[in-house]
Formats: sequence, structure tokens, C-alpha cells
Amino acid sequence: MTEAVLLPYQQAWVADTSQVSVAEKSRRVGLSWAEAAKSALLAAPANGVDTWYIGYNKDMSEEFILDCAFWAKNYGMVADEMEQLVLKDEDRDILAFRIRFASGHRITALSSRPSNLRGKQGRVVIDEAAFHDKLGELLKAAFALLIWGGSVSIISTHNGVDNPFNELIEDVRSGKKPYQLHRITFDEAIEQGLCKRVFLATGRTWSAAAETAWSDQIRAIYRPNDTEELDVIPSQSGGAYMSRSLIESCMDPTVPVLRLTCPDGFEQRHHAEREAFVADWIEERLKPLMDLLPTGMRAYYGQDFARNGDLSVIWPLLEEQSLHRRCPFLIEMRNVPFKQQEQLLFWMADHLSRFSGGAHDARGNGQYLAEVAMQRYGATMIHQVMLTQQWYRDNMPKYKAAFEDREITIAKDADVLADHRAIMVDKGVPKIPDTGHTTGTDGGQRHGDSAIAGALAWFASLNPGAVIEFESVGDSRIGSGYDDYMGAL
Repeated sequence: MTEAVLLPYQQAWVADTSQVSVAEKSRRVGLSWAEAAKSALLAAPANGVDTWYIGYNKDMSEEFILDCAFWAKNYGMVADEMEQLVLKDEDRDILAFRIRFASGHRITALSSRPSNLRGKQGRVVIDEAAFHDKLGELLKAAFALLIWGGSVSIISTHNGVDNPFNELIEDVRSGKKPYQLHRITFDEAIEQGLCKRVFLATGRTWSAAAETAWSDQIRAIYRPNDTEELDVIPSQSGGAYMSRSLIESCMDPTVPVLRLTCPDGFEQRHHAEREAFVADWIEERLKPLMDLLPTGMRAYYGQDFARNGDLSVIWPLLEEQSLHRRCPFLIEMRNVPFKQQEQLLFWMADHLSRFSGGAHDARGNGQYLAEVAMQRYGATMIHQVMLTQQWYRDNMPKYKAAFEDREITIAKDADVLADHRAIMVDKGVPKIPDTGHTTGTDGGQRHGDSAIAGALAWFASLNPGAVIEFESVGDSRIGSGYDDYMGAL
């Protein structure tokens, strides 16, 4: 009896016709090779499909196309030799590899830029997904092909428990994502014939004892990482500072996120028009929430400032009798002029019944609002924070501890989650890396904005000023008026 060319787990992958298939696997079990067999089979017939393969480096891409050519030859299919081509992208040329079949269909290996998938149809294969820099954006681009009947195959070994690939696996297991999941450990692959196939290919004589020795040798090579690399168990650290499960454990779906976006050119309008626009937004969106706030709690806020590009986020924080802190709502501003950010912030802080302090990102353009807030409420009330390595080193662990101890409640929002997941450990310091930009659900750029605002709010709550309680608002809070009030206490 002739043995099958593909091992059982490889056959299962080739036979899978799901729209989205995901495989978490051990190193070097030949799943990419099986995918090449599948891609060639699906490209050969006249009613077949194109395949777009995305590895995380050039060598992977070239090897995959060569494997596809191998399978085409052994299937007896008519296919051209592998060719290299240069694709035009937005800001640079991209080297790609391609093989064409007599059917007119093709298999093309691309780089991992999401923009490469624009306008494409057919199958997408993402190999070693856990090692792609922007897996979320890449998946978003790939899933667009599903609308026209395509499919997406995602293959990878693990790269940490907090890695986006492992989060995808967890979503599939929990039923949140309706994808087909494959899991292939090193031991399972050996049970299904991997060692015998390796020995056959390398001209060695197989025996049970030789297989055990070979398995032990491979494990020794990968140790101490063999649990992740071979047993498909993600390690405890994939770079992210806070796990998804930790963040979600402190989220509350009843906490609203208020989003204010000003139109292009808004800063050029007359001051009265800009002021009236924001005043109307406050009256309609913010005031109803402020009216519901309890009056007996200390209140703080943190603000991560941005004028263009990223978001400007104001994060209020109420301290309960138990010292638990709760975010009652979140304010996100995009393209809002300096004076209107000042208008909104001052209105909110003026209406907090027991306002006890705030903390600002005082870098760059944020220095203006940090300074005028200090002038309005006093230097002991407003912290003008320079987000240095030392500040992150001293304060991010305290913010993380608030989640671990369940001492904070935040908004249950996808963008807020993504911002907190963007905190990375860089040379031992938890911070938002300069390259840590993401795309929000509104299509705009984010840079961990709400996470920084939350950390600043927590910092303000740990370093409170005197409680300000006014029956009315007015000039008494500005400059010397604040000092006169404090002197009268």
C-alpha cells in the first residue's frame, strides 16, 4: 500500500473549505508546505482562484512560491517558472514572487503591507501571523476579499500570550469568531508520521528508539522555549504590558465614550461661532452626563493632548468611598482647536462638585493647555507632566496595579482596549512606543491616547490637591482669584 504524500493533519488543512481557517502549530511540521499543495490545486482549474501569500520576510515568500512550483510539477500541471516582479505601492516599490498556471490563475507572494491587498480577489494566506507587525490591519484588509467569495488562511506558531495572534485564537475558541481552528503540536505531528517522513527524506532508518532520540534532540535544541515553539502553548510575555483579559476585567459597558470631531477648517471660523458650536455640544452631550454624577466624591482628570493626527482625550475619574476609582465617561476630541479644548475642559472641571486635581501631558503643544489649567486652578492642583522614560518607569506599574487589584473601572470600548494594549515594555520601561500608532474604529489615527489619559488621571488621583467646591463658577478660579479663595479657607 502506497503511503499518502501528506500526513493526516496536512490533509485536514488541504481539505478545509472554510472561508476563514486558522492554524496554531509547532515549528517545522510542514503546514506551509501543505498550504503550497492546496494553493496549487486551487489555482490549476479554469474555475479556480488566485492565491495571495503573505509571509513576514522575503525568504519565506520565495520558498513558498518554489514549493507551489514543486507541487504543480508533481501534479502534472502546466505552470510557468517562478518570476520576480516589482509592484508599485504608495511610497515605495515592492518585490513580489509569482507563478502563473495555464488556467490563467496565479499564486503571488507579497510583503505584509495591508495596502498590497487593495482591489484583490481570491484567497489570502498569512503565514507566521504572530510575527507580523500590524496583524490587525492586515486581517482587516484580507477580510475584505471575503465579500466576493474569497477565503483567508492564517498560519502561525505562537509569539506570546498577549500577541494579537493568540487573541485571535482565544476569540475563535470562545465562539466570538466563527472560524475553523486547527492545532498541531510537535508530539501530535510525530504520532501522525512526521519523524518517519523526515527520516525518509534524509535517508535515515526509522525505528521507535531512533524516533525518541530524534524527538529528544529537537526538544533540547528549542529548550527553554520548547513549550511555545513545539507544544503550541504561548509564553507569558509577547511584549504587551497589559493582557487583554486584565483590561477587559475592569471594563463597564455602561460607561459612555463621547467623541467630538470638528470639520476641516474649523479653526478658521470666527471665535463666537467656534465657541457656540462647542457650547451646543456640551449642552447636548456632556451636561446630561454631568448632571447625573454623584456630588460626594472626589473628582480628578487626566488629559493626553493632541491637536492634529492623534486624539486629545480627557479622562475624568471619580473616587468612591471605598477608594475605588471609576471613569464616569470619556471625552475624545479630534481636530478640535486649542481654545475649544480649553473651553470644554474648563466647563467640565468647573462642574465637578469636588474637583481635586488634574494631570496634563505637557509635551509640545500640550504645554499650552497644561499651563492655562494651572493658572486657573493652581499649581498644587494641576500637574504639568513631561512623559519621560522616568515618569513611565515610576507610574505605569501603579496604573497596571489598579487593574490587577480591580481598583479602577473604565469604558468598555474597542478603541480604549486597543490603546491599553499598545503599551509595550521597551528596555524594561512600559510606555507607548513612538511607532505604536493604530487605526481607530472611526478610521483615524491613534497613539495609545486613552491609555495615557487614564494613566495621567490615575496619577492625579494619587497626588491630589485641595478640594475645590464652588457654588458658582467665575473669575474666582482664575489666577489670583484662586489664591484669594484658598486664603479664605
